[in-house]
Amino acid sequence: MVWPQTYNPLGHLWLSTAVAALPIVALLSAIALLRVRIHWAALGALAVAVVIALGAFRMPAATAGAAMVYGAGYGLFPIGWLILNVIFLYDLTVAKGHLQVLREGLARVAPDPRIQLILIAFAFGAFLEGVAGFGAPVAITAAILIQLGFRPLHASALALIANTAPVAFGSLGIPITTLEQITGIDARQLSAVVGRQLFPFSLIIPFWIVAAYSGWRGARGVWREALVAGLSFSITQFLLSNYNGPWLASILAGAASMASTVIYLRLRARGRKRPQARPEPSPAVPTASQFKAWVPWIILSLFIVLWGLPPVKAALDHALSFKLPMPHLHLRVLRVPPVAPPNAPPEPALFALNVLSATGTAILLAALISGFVMGFSPARMAATYARTLWRIRYSLLTIAAMLALGNLTKYSGGDATLGLALAHTGRLYPFFGTMLGWIGVALTGSDTASNVLFGSLQKITAHQLGINPALMCGANSSGGVMGKMIDAQSIVVASTATNSYGNESQILRFVFFHSVALAVLMSTLVFLQAHFGG
Repeated sequence: MVWPQTYNPLGHLWLSTAVAALPIVALLSAIALLRVRIHWAALGALAVAVVIALGAFRMPAATAGAAMVYGAGYGLFPIGWLILNVIFLYDLTVAKGHLQVLREGLARVAPDPRIQLILIAFAFGAFLEGVAGFGAPVAITAAILIQLGFRPLHASALALIANTAPVAFGSLGIPITTLEQITGIDARQLSAVVGRQLFPFSLIIPFWIVAAYSGWRGARGVWREALVAGLSFSITQFLLSNYNGPWLASILAGAASMASTVIYLRLRARGRKRPQARPEPSPAVPTASQFKAWVPWIILSLFIVLWGLPPVKAALDHALSFKLPMPHLHLRVLRVPPVAPPNAPPEPALFALNVLSATGTAILLAALISGFVMGFSPARMAATYARTLWRIRYSLLTIAAMLALGNLTKYSGGDATLGLALAHTGRLYPFFGTMLGWIGVALTGSDTASNVLFGSLQKITAHQLGINPALMCGANSSGGVMGKMIDAQSIVVASTATNSYGNESQILRFVFFHSVALAVLMSTLVFLQAHFGG
């Protein structure tokens, strides 16, 4: 039996909206204000969501339970699987003692931690986002920053802030191609819109993360390096998104930013050398030791790139991939107008077990090969893996609870109730519609999921208000990337990668202002585009 959603269950739009918002309010309040451990906060918010889904939205109990199981399963695979294996690789490198060598090696290329932040968190993170996404960039760059000597709070928060501009084109452009499927608007048109909206933000993010770390005075000290990184990234992303499409925009932009920054650093270092001055002796790290310290991360990058290639992914999926319909949920929930078009089919709920093609599997293989290269025995690697699994058990629980919460909110219609409230803002809708994308990612942890949730609503509302639908659908994705850093799932990934689980409230308070400020700036830009051209 199909259950149709209702978006005003209490008969008053704003009262229904307030009730629909209670789970996320409860979650953020518990984390940021009450400083409750995040796994308890997530479970508490999930309990609130259950009461609202059953009591206010009248969702069938079996369907609600299935939605939670479906979400929790997705939280454990592929997301939890990815995080577990990233931390396993990190633990192997720590056990081998590569930390100091890695620090000294990178210090010779970029001795300033502010420049290291630009290279690792921004440029390398953007490259990883373009290839893999789904938490990998934050986990990997935060782990590397810890090895370079950054405090856990800074490593976590700054990796989250840096993971903004490339997100809309992450995982070979999946957010945009998914938005095309939802809205029927050509992916290249959406890509061009998003590329134009993100251009100024891609340019300023290197300055922004350095300022968040060391203040604006500190940012002025490395303005040239930040400008080189930001310009090379934003121009490459703009050109590819406007004239090629969404598929390679983040990958090549991240690679261009890394290459340009390193080349600039080397040229500037040569320019500073004085022939008459005798070089001061400095302890040099042997080249062989530097290479060994970087080998695990090089292997990891190669595996992630290989796994991201469409032919490889297709071959692995063909070898072993299952899609299992979720009982009591698959094709049991119907989205209705104005959220979905008339005669829309019921919502699918297929759990994909693509074990071989999952990014987490690529990371596990990279970790195992790296372990053998570093001289670990199989028994020692197995023991390390068991310790890693035990150490992140609460992280996995939290992610499962967060995805259960997100799916219950989606299938009950609570997310659409929030979206419809913003759709009633009239001329201000371009501003609040962009904020809707921000809310969607904050709720789900995924720009792709936010586009699935609100893409159709953005198109329908834009038509009703006489606004370019492509502009608002693109804004859903562009605004959404600014919400990535405050999503509880992403915060857990960052805290787990930096071995600071339990400090999520500090991370949230650190990044919350930056998320809101960037979202407001993006919303203002879209408002100006909607009413004054663009």
